[in-house]
Amino acid sequence: MSFKIAFIGAGSVGFTRTLFSDLMTVPEFHNIEVAFTDINQHNLDMVTALCQRDLEENGLSIKIHATTDRREAFKDARYIINCVRIGMLEGFETDVEIPLKYGIDQCVGDTLCAGGIMYGQRGIAAILDFCKDIREVAAPGAIMLNYSNPNAMLTWAANKYGKVKTLGLCHGVQGGHDQIAKALGLKKEEVDIICAGINHQTWYISVKHKGEDMLPKILPAYLENEELSKTEKVRIDVLKNFGYYSTESNGHLSEYVSWYRKRPEELENWIDLGVWINGETGGYLRVCREGRNWFEDDFPNWMKEPAKKYIAENRSHEHGSYIIEGLETGRVYRGHFNVMNEGCITNLPEESVVEVPGYIDANGINIPKVGDLPLGCAAVCSQSIWVQRLAVEAAVAGDITLLRQAMLMDPLTGAVCTPAEIYQMVDEMLIAGETWLPQYKEEIKLAKIRQAQDKLIPAREYKGIRVPEKSIEEMRRNKEEARKNAAETDKAKDRPSAK
Repeated sequence: MSFKIAFIGAGSVGFTRTLFSDLMTVPEFHNIEVAFTDINQHNLDMVTALCQRDLEENGLSIKIHATTDRREAFKDARYIINCVRIGMLEGFETDVEIPLKYGIDQCVGDTLCAGGIMYGQRGIAAILDFCKDIREVAAPGAIMLNYSNPNAMLTWAANKYGKVKTLGLCHGVQGGHDQIAKALGLKKEEVDIICAGINHQTWYISVKHKGEDMLPKILPAYLENEELSKTEKVRIDVLKNFGYYSTESNGHLSEYVSWYRKRPEELENWIDLGVWINGETGGYLRVCREGRNWFEDDFPNWMKEPAKKYIAENRSHEHGSYIIEGLETGRVYRGHFNVMNEGCITNLPEESVVEVPGYIDANGINIPKVGDLPLGCAAVCSQSIWVQRLAVEAAVAGDITLLRQAMLMDPLTGAVCTPAEIYQMVDEMLIAGETWLPQYKEEIKLAKIRQAQDKLIPAREYKGIRVPEKSIEEMRRNKEEARKNAAETDKAKDRPSAK
């Protein structure tokens, strides 16, 4: 087979090398054309060198075309895989640290809450530019596979305003599937699941083992599990209250609802510091910085080690390669994807992005109708969808009124802050992100005037519950762990014991 795939944000070693290696396990793809593009030449050079070395040691003749010219990379591409982090870690830091000054304690800050909303403003501005280039220079009917967060917001904007067929992809469903099977003491391949909801708030609405309904057994299994009962307190509490287990981790889920992180004195009752994903303040920012620092320092050693072998058992559970394989070869793949709702979940808004089961084959992307979500689950998702919709429309138009409304309606942000605090925080975040927010140029000028006034609301003296960032010297003491952190797409796949 001969077609072209372009990776944007290719300087991300975890996603790019993993997804590219997955593709190379498909024998039919050994003659495809590949382009990597990134705005950071240094990162692009490192990841390209690593992947090219892998290709050569696996005996393949593909030559990766690496360029900082996005349109050149997209030219004639049939698939575009998006792995960008707009604003890089410097922008991500403002998503976490500025809201914390106002009492908004986030573990991640990349999907909802104040950080996710502002991340979406940066990402949507960029993804609409990507879509314009795809429409103009990529192959007719090109498909974008979006791995970037906030996944639902970016996927929504790309489909509605970018006019590019876009699937949002995430590994949350697969991770939860693994965990449920282990909790029940079963083999994953024997546990059949159906999930439905929205990205990072998707619900396991069906869990069966050889035809037996396992939903009633999930809560007892988690409560009896010495480890999970300590590390998944938020997910267990949501399961108790709503009857269904959520795909998303303890830390992620805790910041999407209003109940667990709004009072500093109670937060420690819901989180665990054994691993960042269990709820540590700014935990994902910390491990991302550690991973970046380690890859930069350790890169020469990566090039000396054996290449990744392109064999089936090394293929990850990321959806991307399976989707492309299904479309190109006709092999059927079943997964869970983020798509425009359009009546799939009947009690969620028609115009929204939902995460639902789908089937891929030579006939295309096939999304069955789910019907109604359980009412409580639909209510949780609906609140988040309205936040997403306000944020998407704000980002497209550069509308500060809609942006403020998105923040006001966000469950945790609204539970912690007054409207006056939210208005001031929005100004501060817009100014901090000025480089990446061209649509807010005029509003940022006004925000600077407001911020220069003397009557600002004072910051709260709150630092959250944090784990110190590891230095290079500390990471050198456990090189295997540091390298795994840098190389993984899912930086919480292996979770140490509770603390």
